[in-house]
Amino acid sequence: MEKVITVQTESSRYPVFVGNNSLCKINEILHSINPTTICIVTDETVKALHLNTVLDVLSDKFSYHIFTTPIGEKAKSFDVYQQLVDFAATKGLDRKSIFIALGGGAIGDLTGFAAATYMRGVEFIQVPTTILAHDSSVGGKTGINLQTGKNLIGAFHHPAAVIYHLPFLNTLPDNEKRSGFAEIIKESMIHPQSFLNELMNQFQTVSDLHGEEFFKPLIQGLETKKIYVEQDEKEMGVRAYLNLGHTLGHAIEANVGYGKITHGEAVFIGLIFALKLSEKVFLKDLQISNFINWAKKLEYTTYLPQDLSFTKLLNTMKRDKKTVSGQIRFVLLNGYGKPVLKEISDDTILATLKEWKNEIAEEGSFI
Repeated sequence: MEKVITVQTESSRYPVFVGNNSLCKINEILHSINPTTICIVTDETVKALHLNTVLDVLSDKFSYHIFTTPIGEKAKSFDVYQQLVDFAATKGLDRKSIFIALGGGAIGDLTGFAAATYMRGVEFIQVPTTILAHDSSVGGKTGINLQTGKNLIGAFHHPAAVIYHLPFLNTLPDNEKRSGFAEIIKESMIHPQSFLNELMNQFQTVSDLHGEEFFKPLIQGLETKKIYVEQDEKEMGVRAYLNLGHTLGHAIEANVGYGKITHGEAVFIGLIFALKLSEKVFLKDLQISNFINWAKKLEYTTYLPQDLSFTKLLNTMKRDKKTVSGQIRFVLLNGYGKPVLKEISDDTILATLKEWKNEIAEEGSFI
């Protein structure tokens, strides 16, 4: 199983290799770039699991240095960013050097931002090792977090290539599989030909989230990303649709604490909230109860974490990048496959959160 997807924007063109033998493409890409040296950026977990696999494939022609970050969102901080670029400078990386991001979405975001800013911009390659990173590895968004919000510091900087080696996914724990699958679910809802029903029919339990079963959904998710990135490279319009579920999701992450809930888990909760808002705004039946029942089979959390203040969530959402002049804009669905960006009043947001809390309480769960 091998597939090549080409992403073409106004400023960049690059291949996305997906398959069981995609890692073999790394030398081909590096030979075409001919870097003076390589900085491989990875975290402690991925380093132990997959670094030797990459080094075994890497041609002896290339010299390299390895920078290891903390695990997860802790990598996306100013401190780690400064350590990385200082490391690069100390090791003598120049403008013809290249970074390789080996890891999940946090590693890709950090490495991409370092590549965008080191010596005013050098090239980098994305080598995702998680399902979640299929979304962040394509499109050129890079960034780090502030305490006040996620990805508030960043730059658009496309990779030279994305190498998606599927065997890396075999080591993921169930919670990371669910986290990544949440982004595919999001993409299934916004693709012009929604493939949500296809996912709901194919995946019924956590044990279904494994191996080669992911090949087709990953391709569908990547092609969804390609559709919107190619239309709107700098997110001035329709690319914002890719943020379905993220407005509340990012607020949950910021208020719970980065790393205490996975990005996908937070986004999934945000998806449910976006569906509830969509039904209210567009008076459409999106069959949310069926969706939630399916989600429970996959062991997703379908309600807000306990003790989160609605007011604090609202204030965090006001710092979302889609917010303009204090008006929070959500990606909603006027039907599956029909995303819309719409301003939602504070009163409507708070009322819908409270209604959701009451629904959960009546079911015997608690927010």
